[in-house]
Amino acid sequence: MLEAYQAEHNRPLKPVKIRDGKPVPQTEQCPFCNAPHIYLYYNNGKERSQLRCKVCSSNFQADNRFKRTLKAKYFCPYCQKALFRWKTLLHVILHKCGNDHCPHRLDALNRLNPAEKLLQKTKSSQFKLCYIYREYLFRAAELVHPGPLKPLVDINRIHNSQNILGLILSFYVSFAISARKTAFILQNVFNIRVSYQTVLNYAEAAAYHCHRFNMRFKGPVDDTSAGDETYIRIVGEWAYVFLFISSKNLVLSAYHLAHSRETLPAVITMTEAIRTADPDQKLTLITDGNPSYPAGIHFMNEKRPQEWPRIQHHAVIGLQNLDETSTLYRAFKQLIERLNRTFKFHVRPASGFKSDNGALSLIVLFATHYNFLRPHISLDYRTPVEIPELEDISTIQGKWIKILSMAV
Repeated sequence: MLEAYQAEHNRPLKPVKIRDGKPVPQTEQCPFCNAPHIYLYYNNGKERSQLRCKVCSSNFQADNRFKRTLKAKYFCPYCQKALFRWKTLLHVILHKCGNDHCPHRLDALNRLNPAEKLLQKTKSSQFKLCYIYREYLFRAAELVHPGPLKPLVDINRIHNSQNILGLILSFYVSFAISARKTAFILQNVFNIRVSYQTVLNYAEAAAYHCHRFNMRFKGPVDDTSAGDETYIRIVGEWAYVFLFISSKNLVLSAYHLAHSRETLPAVITMTEAIRTADPDQKLTLITDGNPSYPAGIHFMNEKRPQEWPRIQHHAVIGLQNLDETSTLYRAFKQLIERLNRTFKFHVRPASGFKSDNGALSLIVLFATHYNFLRPHISLDYRTPVEIPELEDISTIQGKWIKILSMAV
């Protein structure tokens, strides 16, 4: 086309005159007429993402993979080439390796079967072959482990006695009885007149203090912990409860309520699960195949001091042991699944919740019951966390009252 222009006008086409001092990179060329970079210019101002060819007047997207290496923030660990910013999402920036000859990409291509190779030629977006690095943008305020809201009911100024409060928590939480049945039992067995709404109000007031009690007395965690998320209904919609449990002392080390299974709630839960671990402790987390967990552990390892051991992660996939990792760590996955069944037993009588705070309150009280009040057969009928102040109290309601007095 350059020769045709010169033959028609008896002079060569002049290159683009750059006025802002930022020329197009030498690696760029027009995909339609193969014109070199001297005939290209940015067509959308400061964004500098669209190029226009002076020869054929075609528009196309700039190739951001080949920006100057000196300006690159991250590099591919396989080919040492600079990563380019691929996508910018709400909480993460994806940096991608643009080297078509990267060993990571070639190895991923070789692992494709013939059908996948054929599909990759027509629908390449369905295959993530290139190395991708995730730069998370979580703020410190977003990583705080939240608890229930401050209740309107002051637990120290309720109209009923502390013994009645202990009975309410014993039936509603420890024995997994609904609020309406709890009120019915108190009225027809103990001749105590309380409404089911009073039961819910007392539970939310107790959960506000029990959350701080759980965080304070949780104690150390084991080297290996297992985590998973289960489902509850809030105002007719599904929500997710993230739970983590230590493998030996069976402490419910973390709980978190969220409306998604994304990376942020996973990071909040895992951060709390290892909060009381020693700095030099070698930690291993076992989860299912949810990609939020390895992504969250990647973020946590990036923020940990260099002298601390890296957090290890293993994913147990599916119900059958189809790989070596699943075979080796299946017992830990079964441990967290058993915790999920116990949790479901305690929240099923509620038949859903009308607010996030109501759901979180019962989750907090369940954690208090599980760690400090519920004896475990595998622990020789001891509780996961033993508190000396509770040893001489024989009744569950008495232990609930003691826990609240220590929490308040």
